[in-house]
Amino acid sequence: MIRRDAQRNREALVTAAREVLAERGVDAPLEAVARRAGVAIGTLYRHFPERGDLVDAILDEKMAAWSDLARESLAADDPWLGLAGFLERTCELQAADQAFTELACASHQDDQAEINQLIRRLVERAQAAGVLRLDIGPLDLAFFIMANSRVAQADASRWRRHFTLMLDALRPAPPVG
Repeated sequence: MIRRDAQRNREALVTAAREVLAERGVDAPLEAVARRAGVAIGTLYRHFPERGDLVDAILDEKMAAWSDLARESLAADDPWLGLAGFLERTCELQAADQAFTELACASHQDDQAEINQLIRRLVERAQAAGVLRLDIGPLDLAFFIMANSRVAQADASRWRRHFTLMLDALRPAPPVG
């Protein structure tokens, strides 16, 4: 059983890591995390012996939340609103969280990752409904997310305009005549 003060320190470290990584990305100095948590760096290493232990814990949380968002989007009655809502929420998360941006931009590299399977289903569902261009695939959406992350990093107040322009490009062209 873990002591109460040790549990409190662990929780403070995880909370601080969420904040610091959101502000500075996954390469943020662990000293900043310890300082934000109000503990010594040795306390951080007692709870998380390797840097990756702490970073992975935070990224695992973010990935689980992103997958939950994709599942909610798949449950939307309207396939377009589900897909567009997923992309918009993803971009909102990127605008507010540097570590999530890094996670989202790297996630397309693992075809077997749950998030990629969910995105594939979002794409297929929207295409079957005729609301997404047939030449758009999950990798295109990964590039969509990566491109919008650059806009959010450059000017967090303007990413929605860029997002809307990019979203319009995903729709099939209206029939001629």
